[in-house]
Amino acid sequence: MFGYVRPLQPELKCRDFDLYKATYCGLCRSLRRRYGLVAPMLLNFDFTFLALLLWEPETCFTPCLGRCHANPLLKKAMCPDSPALEQAADESVVLAWWKLRDSARDDGLWGGLPARAVSWVLKPAYTKAARRRPGFDHTVRCCLEELTALEEERCSSLDRAADTFARLLQGAAPQEGERGRVLGQLLYHLGRWIYLADARDDLEEDRLAGRYNPVAARYGPDGDDEGLRLTMDHSLELMGAALQLGEFGCRQPLLENIIYLGLPLVQKAVFDGSWKEIKKQKIWRNDR
Repeated sequence: MFGYVRPLQPELKCRDFDLYKATYCGLCRSLRRRYGLVAPMLLNFDFTFLALLLWEPETCFTPCLGRCHANPLLKKAMCPDSPALEQAADESVVLAWWKLRDSARDDGLWGGLPARAVSWVLKPAYTKAARRRPGFDHTVRCCLEELTALEEERCSSLDRAADTFARLLQGAAPQEGERGRVLGQLLYHLGRWIYLADARDDLEEDRLAGRYNPVAARYGPDGDDEGLRLTMDHSLELMGAALQLGEFGCRQPLLENIIYLGLPLVQKAVFDGSWKEIKKQKIWRNDR
């Protein structure tokens, strides 16, 4: 997927860093248990953040030990099975499958072969996940169809395009109650921010390939970093405001680190061109 949503590790307390790693490993285990050996390949930082958001507030977390998918001889501390991990696992499969189908269509007959092949391998897992999360599956399908239509008409409205992906990610939140409203607002602006960050990151590549890019359609082939930064900063502020309205228990400091420190740093890297190298790096050392 995208991988933009990550914490700023040097500013994390040890207990918060341990919580993040335990959630990441717990999501990996949930993907493997629910969808088989291929599914952990879909593991990413963005849905780890979603699992942290969806977790019912706790005063502290108690990790369990589980075998690592990458190295079954190794046991790691990980969060135990929970509805939050299950929902994040289901929704990551649904979104990954639809994004693969979207990429296969965008890249044409030959260029889309890799995405088409992977989507074929993932189809049984997607079918199961869509059955478990029919509402999210419907939202993703409809929003991606809207986005495709906007791309085909070369839509020059940055807000219309970003709003479509924002509503897609908003659909990953519960729809009822005060908590649902808080999470919906936060995920809406996160989706908007991710879409704009990805468009800016792909600006040069899309220009060379002759593909539609919403930033180029709005500002011209060279974009306008100042104008784009203003609207992305606004989404970051609204994410932070939504976070302060909710109750997240022991996960609050970690979520604050991601939203107030991690996302702004990623945004800066996208604008200065260093993101393509940074995104290859792990949050932790290889000896984790």
